[in-house]
Amino acid sequence: MSLPHAPSSTGAAGPRSVFDGRMPAAPGDLRVEARGITPVPESHRYGGAGRLFTVWFAPNLTMTGVFTGTVGIVLGLDFATALAAVVVGTLVGAVPTAYLGTWGSVTGAGQLPLARLAFGRAVAVPGALQWLSSVAWDALIGLFGGDALARLCGWPFWLGVLVMMAAQGALGVLGYEAIHRLQKLMTFVLAAAFAVLAVKLLDGVHPAATGAAQGADRAGAFVLTSTIALSLSLSWAPYASDFSRYLPAATSRKRMFWYTLLGVTVSFVAVQALGLWGASVFTDQTAQGVDKLLGGGVLGSFGLLAVALAALCSNAMNDYSGSLALQTIGVRVPRPVAAALAAVLGFPLVLWMHAADTAARFQNVLLFVGYWIPGFVAVVAVDWFARGRERGGAPVDLAAESARPQPWWPGLVAFVAAFAAAVPFMDSGLYVGPVADALHGADLAYYVAFVVALAVYAPLRLRRATAAAVLEENPA
Repeated sequence: MSLPHAPSSTGAAGPRSVFDGRMPAAPGDLRVEARGITPVPESHRYGGAGRLFTVWFAPNLTMTGVFTGTVGIVLGLDFATALAAVVVGTLVGAVPTAYLGTWGSVTGAGQLPLARLAFGRAVAVPGALQWLSSVAWDALIGLFGGDALARLCGWPFWLGVLVMMAAQGALGVLGYEAIHRLQKLMTFVLAAAFAVLAVKLLDGVHPAATGAAQGADRAGAFVLTSTIALSLSLSWAPYASDFSRYLPAATSRKRMFWYTLLGVTVSFVAVQALGLWGASVFTDQTAQGVDKLLGGGVLGSFGLLAVALAALCSNAMNDYSGSLALQTIGVRVPRPVAAALAAVLGFPLVLWMHAADTAARFQNVLLFVGYWIPGFVAVVAVDWFARGRERGGAPVDLAAESARPQPWWPGLVAFVAAFAAAVPFMDSGLYVGPVADALHGADLAYYVAFVVALAVYAPLRLRRATAAAVLEENPA
């Protein structure tokens, strides 16, 4: 299975396919981006590495991150230990995201489309998981943001959700440049909003001086807190190069890496640190709870607006990357339509969760499904490294590589084996594995999944590379 090729400037490649289409031409070009998974040609690249900081900073400034940050204290850690766990976990998860993001400028392609090189036809498996997850997270985050908007404007819940989903869907339809511009603006707006909220929320609040967890329980709590933080930052990995694919090939990959790493790490650590410090007051994890914490009035309205804007930032990226994932698995719909579809499907899902009061259980399912990401990262990273070695260190030629047959089974075998091996090590709200239970709640599933995928896939990929080299030397 090969990636579709960009039509030439002369139109020699024939009529446009559903994967081609209009591309933004420069920063600030907010017309609808019709370009799907067809790689972006160098002639249409623009921008600098610095915009990766804002695109990965703003979407993480959410109350969801704040509430998640309370976990370390709830598990019995003191503030300093819990904060150390958050920093370690966030960094470990952010490094793969930042690394994968550097592939966008090299290839002009998004992350799931690039995964076809490693998975072949089997890319439909991670592609489907990514698309379903993007719709589901769309709904879960949209529930919180829609509720905040409804309370802010005095609307019924369904109308707040409808406006929220319509706004994020519109941004997903507009595409790459609109999302970059939004995140640049929201970096300053939300950073200021959360600074104000932090001062108000934490006025007179002090973190726990000492944690209740001791010995093995303390070690288990540290690992689990770290893994939860890791899961947040690593969750962006399957999206990573989607938001760098328009950068010129000459863009410094080192700068791209560091801007992405800083954007993801600083934002996630900041909101989780806020949650750790104020864990004693962050008990009602709803928009109404935020309003009450701020005392209602103008400040309460300000807080609700910040919650709604944060949800908009995060979900616009879900819709955009979801549209590329849907095309990657072979659904031939225009990218703007695919982005709108995610928002449309998310609306009834939000209403269902709200009516059945199942949001917490739904989130547990999504977090459980997220254990597929380490195996995915290991497979695509090994394949990328192997292709570089095969080309003697030269940049990967996407057109040439995608034209070659891509075996589907090695990547899929490693992917499935990684998830299966991780199950006993999982500790989530949905399931606690026997190993995690024996380790006092320590969740090592992400690490196990990555190592197993590496151990299974690397020898298979190496054997394939060796066979190709032999064939090249002895074509007869």
